[in-house]
Amino acid sequence: MLGGGFGNIFKIPELKKRILYTLGLLIVYRIGVHVPTPGIDAVALASFFAQAKGTLLGLFDMFSGGALERLSVFALGIMPYISASIILQLLTVTIPHLERLSKEGEQGRKKITQYTRYGTILLSVIQGFGISIGLEQMTSPGGAPVVIFPGWAFRLMTVMTLTAGTAFIMWLGEQITERGIGNGISLIIFAGIVARMPTATGNTFRLLSTGEMGLFIVLILVVLMVAVIAFIIYMEQGQRRISVQYAKRVVGRKMYGGQSTHLPLKVNTSGVIPPIFASSIIMFPATLASFFTVPWMQSVASAMRPGNLAYETLYVGFIFFFCYFYTAITFNPADVADNMKKQGGYIPGIRPGKRTADYIDRVLTRITLGGAIYVSAVCVLPSILMTKFNVPFYFGGTALLIVVGVAIDTIQQIESHMLTRHYEGFLKKGGARMKGRF
Repeated sequence: MLGGGFGNIFKIPELKKRILYTLGLLIVYRIGVHVPTPGIDAVALASFFAQAKGTLLGLFDMFSGGALERLSVFALGIMPYISASIILQLLTVTIPHLERLSKEGEQGRKKITQYTRYGTILLSVIQGFGISIGLEQMTSPGGAPVVIFPGWAFRLMTVMTLTAGTAFIMWLGEQITERGIGNGISLIIFAGIVARMPTATGNTFRLLSTGEMGLFIVLILVVLMVAVIAFIIYMEQGQRRISVQYAKRVVGRKMYGGQSTHLPLKVNTSGVIPPIFASSIIMFPATLASFFTVPWMQSVASAMRPGNLAYETLYVGFIFFFCYFYTAITFNPADVADNMKKQGGYIPGIRPGKRTADYIDRVLTRITLGGAIYVSAVCVLPSILMTKFNVPFYFGGTALLIVVGVAIDTIQQIESHMLTRHYEGFLKKGGARMKGRF
């Protein structure tokens, strides 16, 4: 079964059903991206967003798959859910009740998920109201208002429409996770980012046909893309494995332990959270300046745009900070050392308890430095390509990290399903032979 590789995917009925179910819900999501919110002048809005590239609105539009630029019913995208999840993760460290829930297994996880849903709706209402107010102030470069009939009727309708759209996307993501293949929320973001690839490819061929880009430059870009994607895959799967030995212990008449294993520490423990946080903080001045015409705000905003030295320096600094900050929140060496001690495990040459926790913390600090350098290099790459080499599309950054990470995770889940099915078939055949033998 496994020898045929992915050619055998559709030979497994359950896996085939899960993949088709996932694709079907992703198509529903992409259809919803093109359903507009009532009361908006689409032409004026498109003109406004053409000037908002490199601001926080451009970042949110990337995560919504272009839905914010069209102000569709899915304009808020899945960002409120992601924000609520991150807030709950941060509060778990500080609020004892949430910390207890996180350690209660399945029931505690269900309760935290319920709180995340409530937080998503609350954030959607707040963001939807803010967007409705902001839209009423927006005008196109030609002076045409974005909102045709401003007022409380438009605001309430916008809040209800955008909140319902986010709730529906959240439901789609949960359904994909439960009945499909892969992480539903991640796949929705993945679909929104990948949907822009045909446009970028078309622009490249157009520039190639008109002679604005040479064939040699395009070939270099293709080689560079393959190399960068391979580098990201290598780093995302990179681990520092700490050897762990378990002592032998007797329980009843059976002996447990005595085996050697390892504690895997990922090079990039924090994932894509640091660049998302960093870009959100730095792009905030540019976003504010798009609503106001104060001269000093305009000068600050122009300095805080991608490609400028001040922006790139702050961007890398914030990425390093959030890599260490988020890793410290999500991975507690003291808890890991305590669990190892309870199960009779120890690191050879290191005493159990505090010494083990300190050792794990030192190793994690060193590999997090490498992870921060890697994430910073990938995130600064788009600015270098677009400013130095005049590349006509956005390649690298947070979007590429998400796309590659989600693709790796989904492929691993497909392989897991194929492996499980292979072993089930092997055991069933073996059971049939043993039954006939007796």
